Amino acid sequence: MWEQIQVNKRNSVLLLIVMALLLVTLGGAIGLAFAGGQGAPVGMLAAAGVWMVLTLVSFSSGDKLLLASSGAVEVNSDVHPTLFNIVEEMKIAANLPVMPKVYIINDPSPNAFATGRNPQNASVAVTAGLLTKLSRDELQGVIAHEVSHIVHRDILFPTLASVMLGSVILLSRVMMHSTRFGSMSSRRYSGSSGKNSGAGLFLLLAVILAILAPIFAQLLYFALSRRREYLADAGAVRLTRYPQGLAGALEKISGAKQSVASANMATAPMYIANPFRDFRAVSLFSTHPPIQDRIRILRTMAGDAGFESYQNAYRSVGLGNAILPNSIRKQADKVPVRQASGADYPFSSTANQTHQTGDLMRKVNGFEFVTCPCGVKLKLPPNLNTDKVRCPRCKQILSFQ
Repeated sequence: MWEQIQVNKRNSVLLLIVMALLLVTLGGAIGLAFAGGQGAPVGMLAAAGVWMVLTLVSFSSGDKLLLASSGAVEVNSDVHPTLFNIVEEMKIAANLPVMPKVYIINDPSPNAFATGRNPQNASVAVTAGLLTKLSRDELQGVIAHEVSHIVHRDILFPTLASVMLGSVILLSRVMMHSTRFGSMSSRRYSGSSGKNSGAGLFLLLAVILAILAPIFAQLLYFALSRRREYLADAGAVRLTRYPQGLAGALEKISGAKQSVASANMATAPMYIANPFRDFRAVSLFSTHPPIQDRIRILRTMAGDAGFESYQNAYRSVGLGNAILPNSIRKQADKVPVRQASGADYPFSSTANQTHQTGDLMRKVNGFEFVTCPCGVKLKLPPNLNTDKVRCPRCKQILSFQ
């Protein structure tokens, strides 16, 4: 496992270097567009300063920014005891030093992600839709997948990449909008046709860089993120000893009828599956490997849940010879597959799932639930300025705290 951890650390360093070069190049291009050749050094220095600030922000609070942008709300065990129990189980199974913080996103589409700097500062976020659509075994598979990301030390990379990629895209847009000023500045800074041609060439180069920089950044980000999903699947199976749990979860996630509303191009690779519902299409810009391939691998595993078994299943479905690092494949210890826990779908119908999703998010947002002896269940908002309420059915006065 240490080999993969070192690879992820190197990827994070590589990302910082590449993003620094892209930002500095874009800064120079913006300087060219606004002030000709004289403005390039100023733009590069300004971009270097932006990179330093972004790096500090990414390391200090990048995970908090991503959680906030996703609409994630931190919850305690009172809101969803089963979720907390499963996270604690996987924390113990993975030998994490600290239990990850738990967040819920108010979204009916099932999905989840992990973020943070390291195992000591990690968080797991799940959507309300995930909690109301999965059985316990399936939810455990998803949590194990996210905990595996934490164990492999690859949560820092997407945290850094999300902040950096968003900044590269933003600067490129600034660059594109500035081209109209660039044409005027090129005329202002050139006194002859030769100089004017040179300034025009600089401007053309700046526009090309503004177009290519975010594309290159996305290719780097997405290409590195796809392989890590296979490794996290393998780690999840080893932690739960039940491949069918994660397989069932991925099948239900792939059946989502809508995208995760708060997801964007920068945060999409963090999720366990593509949050935009494009599960089958694969291209250079795909954030995840095909979900059907991941399911086929998991369904093929039988009898053993170890890394070697996952590698053999990957090979047997025709995806290639190797997907796991050598240091992991050498861990050939047998991990016997356990039996299903027997906990089925928590809710039998779509209407019940929708109802329970709404109740869950009310709990997250601090609603008080009071049940009257007549059977009516009252859902009271947190800003209600009273400790008593009248039941709308039997008119009885109910007290609550």
